[in-house]
Order: sequence, then C-alpha cells, then structure tokens
Amino acid sequence: MTEIYLIRHTQAEGNRYRIMQGHWDGGVTQLGRRQIALLEERLQGLPFDAVYASDLYRACLTASAVYRPRGLELRTDPALREINVGPWETLFFGNVFHDEPRSAELFINDPCHWRHEGAETYAQVTERAYPALEAIARRHEGGRVAVVSHGVTIRCLLSRITGIDLKDKSRLPIVQNTAITRLRWENGRFTVEAMNDYEHLAVLGQPAWNSAATLRHEPLDPRADRIFYTDCYRDAWLAAHGNLDGYRDQPYWAAAREHLLEDPDSVLRILDGDLPVGLVDLDPLRGRDEGYGWLSLLYLQPDYRGRGYGIQALARAIVHFRKLGRKSLRLMVAEENAAARRFYEREGFRELDREAGLQGGLLLMERPLTERRDDL
Repeated sequence: MTEIYLIRHTQAEGNRYRIMQGHWDGGVTQLGRRQIALLEERLQGLPFDAVYASDLYRACLTASAVYRPRGLELRTDPALREINVGPWETLFFGNVFHDEPRSAELFINDPCHWRHEGAETYAQVTERAYPALEAIARRHEGGRVAVVSHGVTIRCLLSRITGIDLKDKSRLPIVQNTAITRLRWENGRFTVEAMNDYEHLAVLGQPAWNSAATLRHEPLDPRADRIFYTDCYRDAWLAAHGNLDGYRDQPYWAAAREHLLEDPDSVLRILDGDLPVGLVDLDPLRGRDEGYGWLSLLYLQPDYRGRGYGIQALARAIVHFRKLGRKSLRLMVAEENAAARRFYEREGFRELDREAGLQGGLLLMERPLTERRDDL
C-alpha cells in the first residue's frame, strides 16, 4: 500500500490577479507564502519517503513545505503541470468570460466538452497526469509520498479515480490552494481517503475563495471617453486631497492622450460586465530607460473600493509592464491618502522618496516586478 498526499499549489499571482495561469509560470503571493508555512506546520512530524511536484514554480515552492524540513530531494515532473489553456494564457478572467462566453462557460461547467485551438483538453490532462501518478505510487510501494500539482489537474485525476463526472462540482470540488487530498494505492488501484482538506488555513480567518467579481478591461477611446476619464481623475483627486484646489482637467487629459498615442493599451477602462467602474493610466515612456514602469492613475468608483477589486486593477499595470521587461513599478501617492498608502504597502510597494505637491506631500513608491526564485 502506498499513501499519496496530493496537494494543490499555494496561492499564486494568477489566483489573486484573476489571470488564466495554465503553463504560465507566474509568481507566488505573500499570502501564498503564509499558506506554505501553515502547510509545513500541518505536516510537521509526519514522515515522507519522497516529494514530487509539477515543474512550475508555484508547485515547486509549495513542495518546499515537505521536502526541505526532511532533507529530501524534490523530483519534478512536467506531466503534473496544470492544463495548458493555449491562447488564454495570461488573459484576465473577466476578459475571457466577456469575449468568449460560450467557451468560458464550457471550461467551468462542462469541461469534458471544452475545446480550444492550441490548448489541451481535460482528457489530455488526465492522459498525461494519471500515468505519472500511478508510476509514483508503484515506485514507492509501502511508503508515503507528497505530490504537488494544480487545480484542474487534481480534478482530472480525482474524476478518473472516483468516476465522478467533472461537471459535478458538489461531489468533485475545485480544491483550495494547499488543500490536501489523501489517496491510497493498493492492489493496482487508487481510493480517496480525504478530499480538499485545508483545515490548516482556518487560522487565516478568510473565505476559501475571493468573492469579488472578475473585472475586465478595454482600451480607452480618446474620441468617446474624455468625460469618463476626467470624471475619474477628478474623483481620484478629491478622494486623495478632500478638495479640488489646484485641480485642472486639461493637463491630465493631454498626458493620457500622449500615453495612448505611444501605446494603445496604456490607458484602460475597468468594467464590471458592461458597467465602467474604474480606470488605469500607465505612462509607457516614463522610466523606460531606467527599467521601471509608471502608474499615473489607478481609480475605482467608491462602491468598488475596499472590496478586493483594487488588486485586479493594479494587476493590469503589473502584467503590462512585466511583459515590456520592466523590473519595477512606481507611482506617486498623496501623503494624506492613508487608504491608498495602506493598499500599496500591502501590495509590496515601499517608499523611495518624498516631494512637495500642490496639495501637500507626495510619496514616491515602488514595488519589484520580478521575483527571486532562489528559494527552492
């Protein structure tokens, strides 16, 4: 008999930013690192004979909770990777669901019938992952093994093992980040002893899933959206300073038009469905030679503040400048805007400098866009 601890990777950028992250090898969030520490604590004192993981960073780092304290070798296998979603890789959920609603509906609710050119099917994921899991179980007969994989891949494996249809999410849940599913391999077959156990995350005092809706974006239309842009900027100024002293529309609108001329994807309307709820304005030229990206404005309407939407808007800037090869992201925030300062500090920004503004002090803040990966 072989005992398998099948573990989903920790919270990664794609989970938090609402990005399709099949084979995309994104980073791990600060919450994700906390989850790894809690997983390590949960498994403390439990002996393991071997540790396997998908070769993607988020899985390998999660596996460190098991192999590092025991001095074991990490064995990676690309057969344990997440589903390859082809042209959807790194696209935001909100845009995929808006632009391809029928295909997105199948992907979530009828996965056996989902097909997309350039992407794997769920059946193909099963065909590569199940033999790999079976080989691991046979290789370590009589032992206990940790295997770290991904959400869709684990569901495909469990569907194969239990015979439960992938459509049946009540009996075959989407497992939580770092959740443990215990399998027994005996007499040439797997049985499930526990599924989607994330008891170790209870100390975080948070829901298993972010309840915020998935926002989408579209490029600002300079011919039609001037009023929308200036209304957003005016409200952002008012929220930051408490008054409109010194504010003028024209300089900010002129700068936004220059940004759009340089890069049509640099100024984005943020939408909840078809409802415009915010704005992201990036300056594609500022910091280009020094290697940083510049966030001129991140704005959300009042009803969307403090409810988990801000990171989805900020992620547009992070993803955009990372694709351009920038190493960090910078912005200015009003010193008296305590809510904005807390938000940016929570998202990894640190103060670089202070300078005088029209309405008081301004803080220059920066966060890295690249992640150290020497921690495996």
